[in-house]
Formats: sequence, structure tokens, C-alpha cells
Amino acid sequence: MIRLGRIGYVNMAPVFYRLEAEVDEVVGVPTALNRQLVARELDVAPISSIEYARNAETLRLLPRLCVSSEGAVESIQLISKTPLARIRSVAVTPESATSVVLTKVLFPDAEHVPLGEDAEAKLLIGDAALRSAFEDPTPHHDLGRLWLERTGLPMVFAVWAAPEPAHPGLAELEDALVASLRAARAEPEQLAYESAERYGYPAGFLARYFEKLRYHFGPRERAGLYTFLELAHDVGELDAVPELRFVAPTGAAVS
Repeated sequence: MIRLGRIGYVNMAPVFYRLEAEVDEVVGVPTALNRQLVARELDVAPISSIEYARNAETLRLLPRLCVSSEGAVESIQLISKTPLARIRSVAVTPESATSVVLTKVLFPDAEHVPLGEDAEAKLLIGDAALRSAFEDPTPHHDLGRLWLERTGLPMVFAVWAAPEPAHPGLAELEDALVASLRAARAEPEQLAYESAERYGYPAGFLARYFEKLRYHFGPRERAGLYTFLELAHDVGELDAVPELRFVAPTGAAVS
């Protein structure tokens, strides 16, 4: 049985909406899944884009899936009363490597400290960022929107990756994940209702949130990912920009 990682945030709901596959599902925050996948404790998982790049020699990508946005994403927020141009310190979440590096790319002069310490801004992701939008009147700045304004490209927050050699059932599982996503897109109201029941957000809010998320790993998303990795290299967060290498239908690796 394939050991399938699942990010424990509501953003995974569309991909798992009607997943018809026998899997051993492991739920965790992005950084935990990153570690488990690199350690070969999982066969496939959505992991932080930057962690894929840091381990590209031993990992391969599913060619059709990612987690991205073209503009505001809602679930990755920089929260601060200080004007963006004057931010010099950010308290960053330990849950997401990509979002932390994206903050470094967008605010290269800002010092990073652990979440909970004093800073001019704080970075929240996932459900914590969504809840904060309801609970905290402090100005929120969406990193997906800031990225689009800077580059004109989608921001790929996570990719689906597998250790090499890939599990022989991986291509069939990708088909099932894509089919589940298509079912979710065909039934947006039902998706929002079921997700509201599971995660506790208003269904209308989730319907709007899911519209902003992109899961197709197409040419624009790949261009956005390459641009992010190049900028991460420029700020010293990545030793080299790797080639994107994918899992073939047979389970063999291809470029």
C-alpha cells in the first residue's frame, strides 16, 4: 500500500475530495512531511517547493499536480502594523519552508526570528492564517499577491514528490488524485459544505478560498517555480537551481 502524505490544512480538501485509492494516509504539517519524504518514510507527498529543490537529486515530481495561486492565496499572510517597506524583522512559522523563503525573497533585509518572539511582522500559513483573518484586525498582506505583483507569475507553494525509485503504483495514484480534484471542481458547493463540516469555516468563505487555489502543474506554474528557485538562490537559500525531473508513467524517472 502506498504511504501517502497529506498536509493537514483545508487547502488539501479538493485533492482528497473523492479519492478512490487504497493508501496509508499520513497527515502532517508541510515541514513534517518534508522530513518524512526525504527519509523515505513516505512514498509520495505534497512538500514545500524549496525542500524539493534542496533534495532534487533523490526526489521526482508528479507531473500534473502542485499547490499554487495566481495572486492572493489567503492562507499565507504577513501580519504587521509596520508599512511593508520598513519591515526589518519577521517572526516566522516553523510549519512551512517555502513560505519562509518566500518572505526572505520579498523582504531580503528583514531578520527572521521564531514565531512568538517580538518582531515587526509575523508570518502565518495554512489554517492559522485563515483564522487570523477573522480574529485579528492588524493589516494582513497576502504573499501570493505580493509575489504576483513582483513577478507576474503564479507562486508554487508545494509540489508532489516521491523518492527515487518511485513506487510502482504511483502513476495510478496520480490519476486518482487528479480525478478527485476534477470531481471537486465539478461540485464546488458540495466541496465547500463538506469542508466546512470538517474544518469549521463558513462554507461561503471556503468556496471563495478554493477558487483561488490552483493544483494544475502547467507551463506557467513551472515558470513561476523556476523563478522562485532562482530568487531563492540569489538570497542564499538554495545552493543551486535544480532541473525539474518527473516520475514517468512506468515509475521510471524522466527529465
